[in-house]
Amino acid sequence: MTAPTRRIGSLSVSALGLGAMPLSMGRGEPAPHDRAMATIHAALDAGVTLLDTADIYSPTWDTMGHNEKLVGEALSSWGGDRSTVSIATKGGITRSADGGGRDGSAAYLRSALEKSLTDLGVDSVELYYWHRPDRSIRYAEAVEALATFQQEGLIREVGISNANTEEIDVALEVLGEGGLAAVQNEFSPTFFHTSRRELEHCAEHGIAFVPWSPLGGTGGGAAAVGERFPQIQRISESHGVSPQQVVLAWELSLGEHVIPIPGASRPESITDSAQAMTLELGAEDLEEMNRIIA
Repeated sequence: MTAPTRRIGSLSVSALGLGAMPLSMGRGEPAPHDRAMATIHAALDAGVTLLDTADIYSPTWDTMGHNEKLVGEALSSWGGDRSTVSIATKGGITRSADGGGRDGSAAYLRSALEKSLTDLGVDSVELYYWHRPDRSIRYAEAVEALATFQQEGLIREVGISNANTEEIDVALEVLGEGGLAAVQNEFSPTFFHTSRRELEHCAEHGIAFVPWSPLGGTGGGAAAVGERFPQIQRISESHGVSPQQVVLAWELSLGEHVIPIPGASRPESITDSAQAMTLELGAEDLEEMNRIIA
């Protein structure tokens, strides 16, 4: 299936991506291997060409890379054209038996990226994000490291995640206008009070804004989004689609630079979400949805 596309720097990707994290961590046990493969393949078959992962997405601290390995294996076993698919991964968060931390040093990010490339089974990755700020260093230091990786051909596009507008501006100072391809932040009907400013800031600078947990999270928020917002349930019933499709279609309407990445751990979930790329909501529907974040 061919899906509508949007831009992340030089990349052309489907208007909606797959957040692969729930396959490895979240509520309960990780998805069984066969179901994980089927979920990623279902996304690709539905026209999704952006697969989002990270090195820390794993069931335990000592299995870092679990999710990246699933993504890499699913891509290698998929019967479609791999050249049409972009992988996004992230580094900069540490995990250990004692807990988690942040490390945005150039040395750590290089080691994390090299391991990610191995786990994904690739020589370079289309999009690499600094996952979360490390307050022990200058913000520009980690961005400078990503710019170096890009110059070396290890990554094609640079992204930052969980960044505020000031940090976006620092990244732009380091990379120059057009150098920062994407910002991945939390954004949904239940979380928008800060990230709406970042969404608008990205639009002003031609940066893709990639909402994570766009339906409200894997802790039950995504499944119950229609129950929490009666207007979403009403709109979904009027169109004969799921509340999740309504939310994703609305987010897509917020700008051509917005590319949500709903998580999924079952083929049925991502197949349903992918249909939001072609769902057309009426002006009144969109006005009602926009009042949620007004």
